[in-house]
Amino acid sequence: MSTAPEITVDNQDQALAKNLNHPMAMYNILKGVTTVLLISGVAMVASASSIFSLTTFGGNPYALVVKQLMFALVGYFGMTAISKRDAAFFKMIAKPLLYISIAALVAVLIIGTSVNGQTNWIALGPLRIQPSEFAKLAVILWGAQLLASREHELHIKQRLLMPYALVCAGIILLIIFEGDLGTAMIIAPIMASALYFVGAPTRWFAYMGAAGLAGIVGLTLMYPYRMQRFTSWLHPGADPQGTGYQLLHGQRALGSGGWVGVGLGGSLEKWGTLPEAHTDFIYAVVGEEAGIVGTLLVLGLFTAIIIVGLRLARLSTDRFVQLTTLGIVTWIVTQLFVNVGAVLGLMPITGVPLPLVSYGGSSLIPTLGAIGILLSFARSHGESVIAQG
Repeated sequence: MSTAPEITVDNQDQALAKNLNHPMAMYNILKGVTTVLLISGVAMVASASSIFSLTTFGGNPYALVVKQLMFALVGYFGMTAISKRDAAFFKMIAKPLLYISIAALVAVLIIGTSVNGQTNWIALGPLRIQPSEFAKLAVILWGAQLLASREHELHIKQRLLMPYALVCAGIILLIIFEGDLGTAMIIAPIMASALYFVGAPTRWFAYMGAAGLAGIVGLTLMYPYRMQRFTSWLHPGADPQGTGYQLLHGQRALGSGGWVGVGLGGSLEKWGTLPEAHTDFIYAVVGEEAGIVGTLLVLGLFTAIIIVGLRLARLSTDRFVQLTTLGIVTWIVTQLFVNVGAVLGLMPITGVPLPLVSYGGSSLIPTLGAIGILLSFARSHGESVIAQG
């Protein structure tokens, strides 16, 4: 009587190595990790927003999670559709997308709606759209297309400044005029990273860093609420019922979760104690309900996306694909650092959402669009390897 072969550790390692070396491995990992983050995000929004929805939307605790689920489905469908396109399509739409983004940013200054002191929204009936979120993707695609087309001229400094650096600076200024310093802090590194990857002089980054720091200091001093955020970051305990309230309760939520958390739905801080529990501070609720294990798992999933993106850029021979991929990776890394850093008290609070997890369609849909572009590049790479045998 035959017996089934024993599965050894070596066999498991060989199977894992075979799967990781498969031509479509990057595509499968990226799509799987994004799906897990998206589902986890909807679950966390359901928990973190329930009390806020109950008190704000006539006793309906599911009002916001239903919207988030709709955003997630639209974004996931869009991501899947985008993943079937090729690099030529993204090159074609790069310039029109930039023009639309600039027009929308200008429109915000004229007909924009103010939310939490920031006039960076356009109201379209029951929906609100934040054009600055879509501008991130527009800057990445247009910049990659422009710089790739000028690859053999980039030793001429004027070809970097005109128009790439000036257009990006103009977009950043438009966003700052709308009061959205957080998004400006995301787009600035995206611009700087593209210049770095094409070999801009090192001293430029010192100039940009100094100008950016001076701008942040100036804008902080000009607006009292930004100054309050800065002082509350330095000394949150000095005003525990005022400017330090959000940070202190966010850290309390993180600290009370222990290793494995209190369980999904068990957060106490979401009961009106932690402001923006379902948006900017959802990572604190993750820590309270899923513990240190949950927060590390979230960081691990983002790390997987970043590693796949970097590997994809390294393996590609298309300059446009490289620059677009590295721009999207820079976007995700910067936004992740700014959001988590604020919750941990490592950075001042700037109102930046956690990608793929926080509530909000204006953040979620363009992020899924960016992941769709990475999936497109990963699919094309895998199919090319398979075709070559």
